Parts: sequence; C-alpha cells; structure tokens
Amino acid sequence: MSRKRTRFSPFLKQTITTFLTSENFMRFPLEISPNLRFNSSQRLNNPGQSLLLQCFVTSAVGINLIGHGAVVGFAAVLLPQLSDPHSDIHTSKTANSWIGKMFLHVPASVIGITLLIGSFLASPIMGRYGRKVAHYTISVTALVGWLTTILADSVEVILIGRIIGGLSFGMMLPLRSILIGEYTSPKNRGAFLTTISLTQGCGIFFVHLVGSLLSWRRTALVCLFLPFVSLIMTLFTPESPSWLVSKGRYNECRGVFHWLRGDEEETELEAMIEARVNFEKTMRNQKKLDIIKTVQKQEFYKPIILMVHVYAMGQLSGAATIAAYGTTVIELVMHPGVNSSAWMIGLDSQRVIVNTLAIFIINWFKRRAMMCSTGILCVASHLAIVAYVYLKDQDVLSSEAIWIPGILLNIQFFSVSLGMVPLPSVIAGEVFPLEYRSLAGSISQASVAGTMFLVLKTFPGLVDSIGITGTYLVYAGLLTYCLFVIMFLMPETKGRTLQEIEDGYRGGVVVEEEMRSLKSNGENGKVVSTGTKT
Repeated sequence: MSRKRTRFSPFLKQTITTFLTSENFMRFPLEISPNLRFNSSQRLNNPGQSLLLQCFVTSAVGINLIGHGAVVGFAAVLLPQLSDPHSDIHTSKTANSWIGKMFLHVPASVIGITLLIGSFLASPIMGRYGRKVAHYTISVTALVGWLTTILADSVEVILIGRIIGGLSFGMMLPLRSILIGEYTSPKNRGAFLTTISLTQGCGIFFVHLVGSLLSWRRTALVCLFLPFVSLIMTLFTPESPSWLVSKGRYNECRGVFHWLRGDEEETELEAMIEARVNFEKTMRNQKKLDIIKTVQKQEFYKPIILMVHVYAMGQLSGAATIAAYGTTVIELVMHPGVNSSAWMIGLDSQRVIVNTLAIFIINWFKRRAMMCSTGILCVASHLAIVAYVYLKDQDVLSSEAIWIPGILLNIQFFSVSLGMVPLPSVIAGEVFPLEYRSLAGSISQASVAGTMFLVLKTFPGLVDSIGITGTYLVYAGLLTYCLFVIMFLMPETKGRTLQEIEDGYRGGVVVEEEMRSLKSNGENGKVVSTGTKT
C-alpha cells in the first residue's frame, strides 16, 4: 500500500502542476460548460443576461465570504463546548501552558495577526498568477483549515486549524473588493461590493445558528461545504479582464469583458486597454524602475492613505469591539443585570437587515455623502453614549430606563451596518489603480489587521483605566480625525469607471505629459486599442 502511494504521489503532483501551468488553465471551465463557454467573438446584447453572469461570478466570492464569516463566529460555538465536562477535548489540560492561554484569546486579538500575514501572501499570487488562481488558493486553504479543525484531537491542533482559517481570511481581504470591482459594471458595482459585509454577517449568523443545534465538529463539517462550493463555482468563472489587460492579453480581455458586460460598456474597455498600452510605452522609456518615484505618485499613495483611514473608521466605529466584547459593552452602557445576550442577538439581527438595505441604498446616494452622513451619525452616537453613561453615573438619569441606551446602541449599530462596515469594501474596489492594485490593496488591508489587533488588544485596558465613557470619547475623537482625512482625499466614485477614477488620481495633465514624452522619444505612430501601431 505504501509503495502504491509513493508511485501515485509524484504522478498526481506532476498532473496538477502541468494543469496549473498550462495555457488553457484559465479557459478550462469555460470550455467544459456549454452555458458558460468562452468565445472571444461572443457579445451579450441582453442586459439582463449580463447582470445574471455578474451575479454568478460575484456569488462565487460571496459564498467564500460566508465561510470566512463562519471562521470569525466559530469561536463562540467552539469555546463553550470545549469547556463542557463531557467534551472529548478539555481546555483544562493545557490551561496553564502558553498555548492554552493563547487559544483562549484567539477570537479576539490573535486573529488580527493571521489576517496581517494572509493579506501580504495574497498580493504576489493575484498579481503574478491572476485573481482566479488566488481565489483557488484561498478556497483550498479554507478547506484545509476546516479539515484540520474537524480532525483535531487536541487544543493545539484546533489552534492550528484556526490559524489556517485566519490566513485564508486574510488572503481574501485584498482580493474580495478587487475581484468584485473588476468583474462588475459601474452602475451595479456599489451594490455588488456592499454584499461583502452582508455575506460576512450572514456567515457569523449561520455558524451561530448551526452551532446551537450541532456539536462543534459537525458545525465545522457543515462550514466545510462553503469554500468547497465556492471552489467549484470559481472553476466556471473567467479570469478578471483587468488582470488580463495588465498582462497584455488584450484579445482574451476583450472576450471576457464582452462575456461579462456585453456591448454597452465598450468605452470602458477601450480606455482600459489604451491606458495600459500607454503605460507600457512609458515603462520602456525608463531604464529601471524607480521605487522612490513610484511611491511618490499620487495614484499610488493617495488611495492607500485614504483606505487606511476608511478601514480605521470601520474598526473604531464599534464593529470590532462589539463583535468581540458585545455583551461587555452592553452591560457597561446599560447595567450589569440586563439580558446582554438577548440584546446582542437583536443587534446582530439589525446588522443583517441594515446590510441588506445597504445593497439598494448604495445605488441611490453618492459615496461621499454616505460616508460623511454615516460617519457623523457614528460620532454623534458615541458622544451621546458618553453623555448618557456620565449622567447615569452622576445619578441624574435612572439606570432602569434601559430604552435610552438601547436606542443609542441601535443608532450606533445602524451607522456601522449602513456605512462604516460596507463602505470600506465598496471604496476599496474602486480607488486603486490597475498597476498597483494588488500591492496597494494588500498594504491597506494590512492596516485593517493592525488596527483590529490594536483595538481589540487595548479595549479591555482602556475600559479598566478610563471607563467606557473615556474609551468611547477616545474613539469619537479618532473617528472625527479619520472622517476629515477621508473627506479631503476621497473622490466621488459612484457611476464612474475604474479607469476614470484612476485618471482622476493621476490627473489629466500627467497623462498628457506622458504622451508628449512618448512622442519626444521617437515613439511615433498612432496608438490603437489593440495595442498595435499603424
């Protein structure tokens, strides 16, 4: 038996390697499916069919995000069952070891470290091998994480499974917005990007629901099917047209673009190809890549600075602290005797409902208006909670009137669910330029992991030292600072193509100067959209 395995393993490895490196890898699923067959001359004239195809490719991402939401919420199912005396794995056996103590805090701060590492792992994969291969990698990593958890026979193995799941989630952070943003039309892009926060919220709700009915092993087994289904669906999706054009594969880009969008958005396709051709000509005139000049480019550093502050608002708004310390926050704001679990379920339900509404609302209002209004509402709710708790501690208000803090917490969660959580994913899918999209996305997503780690790690200490009023006051000040920076750097992206947004950051003058530079260096000839010169 062992001899057969020895012979089979190299053969399997060689077969997989040959398939992944073949030229037909990207087209494989489209060739075997009659409904999704890829044809470079195929054009969709039916807008409804085009929207349906965009829904399909976005669903492959969404199902994976539900799985990653389950990764986040799985700790709430796992820890109570491990603490049960009848559990086959007892945390008490390793409670005094460093691994046991670390495990007890995995749902809070340690997850930020795995997200940080994963976000940087995704950048070279999706930049060099494509968005589709990166999505394959993420799905397989998630499968390994869930399998490790299911087969675990000790706390240490469970921790390894959690870390692998966190790495998969971290790799998904920069890819999710980029992939959906590149697949979808400008008129529907905001709604599609808003589903990121909705699907993750549904994943948390899903794992809590299943975990209340099944054991943690069976819950993990159910969750295993989420990345598996996403992996199968990804087989039948094409590569991103933006990545194809970045590699100079213009004919394939045209075919995928027409397959996804039809004929209605030909202008965006031509502008994207022409911009890439001009960029390649400019690069040929440069003897070597000047990293310092790249970092100094507006289209590189401005979106990164913008997204660092946008993501920071999402974490400081209460999305991270309420998810990890929700019952503690509710008891501190209301009073210790309140049914914090029931209030937490109510806030979770509100999040799912408001996230669903945000999918439709995002297409009605401009991005800047939504960010500004929800940001101001979030700051106001923080200050109102500070005022209420202070007056309650001074016996000016009765602690029995829990409807007052209940309304204030719901207002805070409303602003978080409507803007602070969904908008970062929407904006991230729109502002990064094509050439630096993978790197810039990973850098900004690394700030998410860092901010999440700091917020979750410092929250208990802040509450112990300055109380919930001081903590919320600090958060309100930081939120106000972030909001000012965002309003200064953020362009209006609603209804604009990705190329138009990129050109806006670069400035029309820069583009004209590059064209004059090309002509002065002897690059004569008219540039056409196919990348040839006449």
